[in-house]
Amino acid sequence: MALVDIKVPDIGDFDEVAVIELLVKVGDTVKAEQSLITVESDKASMEIPSSAAGVVKELKVKMGDKVKQGSVVLVLEAAAVSSPPPLREGGVGADVAAPTSSPASASAGVPPPQPSPSGGASKSGPVEVHVPDIGDFKDVAVIEVMVKVGDTIKAEQSLITVESDKASMEIPSSVGGVLKELKVKVGDKLNIGDLLAILEGAVGGSPAPSPQPSPESGSSSSPAPAGEGGGEGGPAQARTVPTSALPPHEPGAPSGQLPHASPSVRKFARELGVPLDELKGTGPKGRITQDDVQAFTKAVMAGAASTKAIAAKAPAAGSGGSGAGLNLIAWPKVDFTKFGPVERRDLSRIKKISGANLHRNWVMIPHVCNHDDADITELEAFRVSTNKENEKSGVKVTMLAFLIKACVAALKKFPDFNASLDGDQLVLKQYYNIGFAADTPNGLVVPVLKDADKKGVLQISQEMGELAKKARDGKLSPGEMSGACFTISSLGGIGGRYFTPIINAPEVAILGVCKSQMEPVWDGKAFVPRLMLPLSLSWDHRVIDGASAARFNAYLGQILGDFRRVLL
Repeated sequence: MALVDIKVPDIGDFDEVAVIELLVKVGDTVKAEQSLITVESDKASMEIPSSAAGVVKELKVKMGDKVKQGSVVLVLEAAAVSSPPPLREGGVGADVAAPTSSPASASAGVPPPQPSPSGGASKSGPVEVHVPDIGDFKDVAVIEVMVKVGDTIKAEQSLITVESDKASMEIPSSVGGVLKELKVKVGDKLNIGDLLAILEGAVGGSPAPSPQPSPESGSSSSPAPAGEGGGEGGPAQARTVPTSALPPHEPGAPSGQLPHASPSVRKFARELGVPLDELKGTGPKGRITQDDVQAFTKAVMAGAASTKAIAAKAPAAGSGGSGAGLNLIAWPKVDFTKFGPVERRDLSRIKKISGANLHRNWVMIPHVCNHDDADITELEAFRVSTNKENEKSGVKVTMLAFLIKACVAALKKFPDFNASLDGDQLVLKQYYNIGFAADTPNGLVVPVLKDADKKGVLQISQEMGELAKKARDGKLSPGEMSGACFTISSLGGIGGRYFTPIINAPEVAILGVCKSQMEPVWDGKAFVPRLMLPLSLSWDHRVIDGASAARFNAYLGQILGDFRRVLL
C-alpha cells in the first residue's frame, strides 16, 4: 500500500476556484475516476475525479476552500498508482476536461468563442453560431436556454447551458448581433459544431469583455450578463422554453436563475422528475443536495408537499375545491416607507431554514395543545442538593436534565408518542433520542441527545452542556441535530406561562415548559406554597387522541412530582 496525493488535474485556467461540495470522507473506498469534490467558477461547476483507487486517509480541503491546478485534494492509500484519467468535458461518465481556453474566457471557467466566419469583419447578413470546441463533447444535454428570438446578443454572451454528468457550462456566442432564429431547445443533445443560432447584423472580431450590469439594464430586450450574482445563475430575464421539451413540472427557476446544485444532483432530480427550482437547499449558500431531492420526493409521495404543476390543477378559491391546495389569497404588498422610516435586514441562514420547516409543520400537522402544571417542589430541592454535592465535578444539573429523563419514562409508557407517521403506517421507535431547543445568537437550533434512556441525569447534564456550547459556537454537526424522537422546548430561563410549541416533523409531539413559580396549592386542609412548573404538550391529532395526551401529561406530572417513579 502506498500513500498517494490526489491533486486537481489540468482543467483549464483554474485560478482560485471555490470548493462547494465534498463527495467523499475519510475512510471511504474510492475508485479511479470517482468524483471527489465539486468546484465552481462563475460560469461552470464541475466534479474533480480521483486519479487512483484506494482508501481516503486524509482530506486536504474543506467547504469554501479555494483550489487550482495542482492543489492536493486528499491523501489516498492506494494499492497501485494509476496515471491520471483522460480529461474530457462531456458524455456519460466522462471526467471534466480542460477546455482549450483563451485567457479572456478560461479565467471565467467558460469555453472560448468560436471565431466568426468573417475573421473579424462586420457582416450584415445572417451568421451561424455553432458549438465551439470545448473538449470531447458528445450528446450533452441542453438544460437551459438563456436568450430568445429578437434579443440583442453581445460577443461572448452566454446563449445556453449544457450539462454532462460531471460538469455544467454556459456556451457563449462567437459574435454579436440580433438573434433571428434559435436552433436548440431544452432537452436537445449537442455535439461540437452543432448549429445553435442564427444572428443578423453580426459583428465578429476580438472577443468583447463580459457585459457588466448597469442601472438601466432592466430592459426586457437585453438579457443580463450570465452568471450575475455568482454560482450557476443565468440571466435574470424570462426564458422561452418550448413546451414539448418540458418534463411534467416547471423547470425555470422563479428567480430566473438555474437552481444551485451540482450536475450529479441535477441529473438525479431529472431522473425522479423533481423540479429543483421549487426546492429549498440546505447545503452551503442554499445549495440543493441529494438529501434535499430525496426528502422532497418522499414528501410529495406522502402528500405533504406538492409541485407547482400539481398545485396549478387545484380548484380556484371559492370553486368548492377540497382545500388541499389551501387556496389562499395573495400576501399583501405594502410600501412600508409611506408610513415612516424603515430598516431592512436579511434573515439569518438558521431562520431561513427553520422558518420554512416550521411553516410546513404548522400547516401540515393538525396541532392540539394540552396545558398542565407539575409540582416540582421536592425535585427542585433534590436538584439543588445534588449540585452542592457535585460542586467539584464541574457538572451542573439543570431541571431540563430531569425533564429529559422523565419524558423518556413517559414515552416508554405511551409508545405512540415515540413514533412517526409514514404514509398509512406508524413507525414505533425502540430508541429514545430527545431533542432540546437551544437559543443561539443566530436563532434557535435543536441539538439531539442520543440514547437518553441509557444515561443518568449527571451524564445527560454534561452532554447537554457540551451540545449547547457547540450550538452557540455554530459547530453542531448535522448528525448532532438529527434522529430525535421527541423534543423539549424550554423557556424556563426567560419566563412566560404557557405557549403552543410547533411539532418538529416527523415527530408527533413536543413538550413546552415555562418558568416555574411558587403558588398556593390546596392540600385538602390548607393552602401551602408549592413550586409549580407549567407544561404545554402539542400533539399530532392524526396519531394521538385527546385522552392519550391527557394521560401522558398527567403521568409526566406524577414523575416530576415524585421522581422515584422513574425506577418503576
